[in-house]
Amino acid sequence: MIEKIAGDRPDGWPPRRTAWIAAVILMLANTLAFVDRQALALLVEPIKRDFGVSDTSMSLLYGLSFTLFYVLLGIPIARLADRANRRNIVAVSVFAWSAATALCGAVRSFPLLFAARIGVGAGEAGLGPAAYSILSDYFPAKRLAAAIGVYQMGTYLGGALALVLGGLMAAVIPTDALVTVPMIGAVKGWQLVFLGLGIPGLLLGLAMLLIREPMRRGLGEHGGQVVPLRHFVAHIMARRRAYLGIGIGFALMILVGNGTGAWIPAFFQRRFDWTTAEIGVRYGAVVFVFGTSGAFFGGHFASWLSSRGHPRGNLGAALLGFSALIPLTIAFPLVPNPWIALGLIAGMNFFAGFNFGGGLAALQEMTPNRMRALVASAYMLLINLIGGTLGPMAVALLTDHWFADPQRLPEAISITCAIASPLALLCLIIGMAGHRATMAVVAAPAP
Repeated sequence: MIEKIAGDRPDGWPPRRTAWIAAVILMLANTLAFVDRQALALLVEPIKRDFGVSDTSMSLLYGLSFTLFYVLLGIPIARLADRANRRNIVAVSVFAWSAATALCGAVRSFPLLFAARIGVGAGEAGLGPAAYSILSDYFPAKRLAAAIGVYQMGTYLGGALALVLGGLMAAVIPTDALVTVPMIGAVKGWQLVFLGLGIPGLLLGLAMLLIREPMRRGLGEHGGQVVPLRHFVAHIMARRRAYLGIGIGFALMILVGNGTGAWIPAFFQRRFDWTTAEIGVRYGAVVFVFGTSGAFFGGHFASWLSSRGHPRGNLGAALLGFSALIPLTIAFPLVPNPWIALGLIAGMNFFAGFNFGGGLAALQEMTPNRMRALVASAYMLLINLIGGTLGPMAVALLTDHWFADPQRLPEAISITCAIASPLALLCLIIGMAGHRATMAVVAAPAP
């Protein structure tokens, strides 16, 4: 662990330039993670066609396969990140999930593709907890939401790049075309997308070495020791209204995000007959512009509220974003014009990105340093189990079993959002009340 960084400021925090360089490099890692994750959504239709599987099977490929090893490895890796070099954990994770993504382009059956996607989830399990913990030691509380907002821009940059690059590749090499790749043999055009996206991770893994491991702050009673799990559970349960309200609220918001994001390309294909190339470029541009700007402005808005002592602090931006998402997510699948739908999706991406910085900063500021990676891992476990798995699956189960018609996908998306979006807002409001009470105790002077 590096205790000091050259040029530390008088208040003990690393220089701002150093901190923002770290935030940008971590954002690039998050970008690559979501490139690898979102590429699958663009390729739903050709994969279904080649392997002869249902919407429900594709939802399991998108959500459950990613979550399986994430669930198993997330907590152990977070425990390691709370005591070991977090920068090195991120670097190894980048290499691991990039190799698994490339493997997705070489497999010949649906079960093997499912297994490769498990590898992607296992690799990505090391990114989030370590990254959030690193940022909380690079940025003081009043700027942490802005830094996390920059980090979360990678979610939308990655999604946009996957869509745009995948669409451009599909325009040059159709998804059903056969191409011979050295040492692999003949593959379909859609498999080339995975092969191409796995390569940049090798370079980014090396770039991670540019980040310095910052000094850990706020070590509290446990100092340099690993916090016993019973103490962690006791800490959470004593503040359960805050942690569970915020966590479940964001998990339901992610359910909406993944439930729509996984099926929007198929929605445009089935309802408006857009090609893979058209969807990649048009939808990708929307995600790039509106998702990244939402994450950037939302994080800075949350930091602005927090720095001025606003009673809602970091969660004020999330309250605005959650509220705006309710009408947007319900309406976009039902409008009769593809361009109106795309405009509503633009608003949806902006306000979804608007939420992340402040929400995650609120969790970090309630948490002692030696528990931060573990809290981040528990949070990501929750959003992956509820949001990552159930979001795509809920839509698929409605199309396959309630409507029994893949063409009823728009109604399935709208119903899912009409249930989950208001519940997400309700849970967030409960969490905000708990957070305010928790922070009042933290701020109270010692007797």
